[in-house]
Amino acid sequence: MNLKGRNKISPEFNMSSMTDIVFLLLIFFMIASTLAKNLDTIEIKLPEAKGKTENRNTVSVTINNKSQFFIDSKQVSKRQIERELLSKLKSSSSPSIVLRAEKKVAIDQVVYIMNIANQNSIKVVLAVDSQ
Repeated sequence: MNLKGRNKISPEFNMSSMTDIVFLLLIFFMIASTLAKNLDTIEIKLPEAKGKTENRNTVSVTINNKSQFFIDSKQVSKRQIERELLSKLKSSSSPSIVLRAEKKVAIDQVVYIMNIANQNSIKVVLAVDSQ
């Protein structure tokens, strides 16, 4: 008389499903880490427009309502901004800046930064909030 059943449990463990889960988690964290990088380090109210003005490989120049200038998150005086910009962008093959001017900033402040960029062949991208 044979008392053993037909179904034998195999002691082997299949790792393919485990590797699928690991790769999915890896992809998720890679995408999440690239989206977590925040360009806006200084809180200002940008003008609204259609389109997207985000470039993560550039230097951010911010002008707030008090006519204070910031390069990335470091405050810089108006007289030293050209020197600071050039020192930040000297290693870049195609230099570009993201100009973030608050809504009520006088146009001459924005033109001042754009003039510096034009004199030094720096591409300028104007940052806006999407509508």
